[in-house]
Order: sequence, then structure tokens, then C-alpha cells
Amino acid sequence: MSHTGSCMCGAVSFTITTPITETGACHCGMCRKWSGGVFMSVAVPKDGMEITGEDNLSAFTSSPWAERVFCKTCGSSVFYRVTAEGPLQGQMHVGFGTLDDVAGIPFNGEMYIDLKPDVYAFAGQGRHQMTEAQVLEMFAEYAPDGS
Repeated sequence: MSHTGSCMCGAVSFTITTPITETGACHCGMCRKWSGGVFMSVAVPKDGMEITGEDNLSAFTSSPWAERVFCKTCGSSVFYRVTAEGPLQGQMHVGFGTLDDVAGIPFNGEMYIDLKPDVYAFAGQGRHQMTEAQVLEMFAEYAPDGS
């Protein structure tokens, strides 16, 4: 089943052409600033999305291993893309709020769980959770200074 979505103004739209198997929340400081709160997203492989209006996108390199992509017109946070070499290179984490229909999409992971503010919590259990140290270890070869 494909999923469609867009930025707020519609200058950028997309179709996710692969099944959505990973949906998560990131509690890191950058994601909170970028999204105005927790950044929820669906994982999409490198070639798993067709984008219309790609010339309306701009990217900000936010770490040695990733960039954040947004609409140049309305500023909507569209996706986070892994730029580091390796098996995750090109993987996108598409903003959950940009999707047109989220029915039936499972919520199965949280990153930077140790940085989650106390003011919110998600219902349910059984999600994979990673701390800041675990995430940084996963990308350690790309950020030797620990950033």
C-alpha cells in the first residue's frame, strides 16, 4: 500500500512506494527544535519515495551523518535523510504529520529516550527504545568528536 503526503503549502508532495515498517519518535534536541516538539516519522528506504516539487526542497546538514529537508516555501519539515556511508545511507525519516492518511501505521520505536522531556509520554508499550549513547554509538565512525 502506498502512502501520500505533502508539505503545508503543497509545493512539495510525495508518494511512499514501499511498505512502512518503522515508525518512531525522536526526542533529541535538534529534532525538538526542528519540529517544535517530538519529531515523529516513518522510515523510507533510499528509493522508496517519489517526490513532486523537489526543486522546492532545501536541506540543512545537521550532523556529520544526516541532513534535514524542508519546504523552501512554507518551511514544513518534510524529512530527515541519512547521509553517512553505509547500509542506512539515503534512508529518509518522513515527518508523520506530512502524511495524508496514517491509519494502521504502527508506532514501534523511540530514539534519544533519555532526553525525552517529562511533559509528555506515549501510551502503550513494546517499542524499541535507544538512548543518546546508543544512537551516537551507531554513528560513531561519522562523528569522532562525539557530536
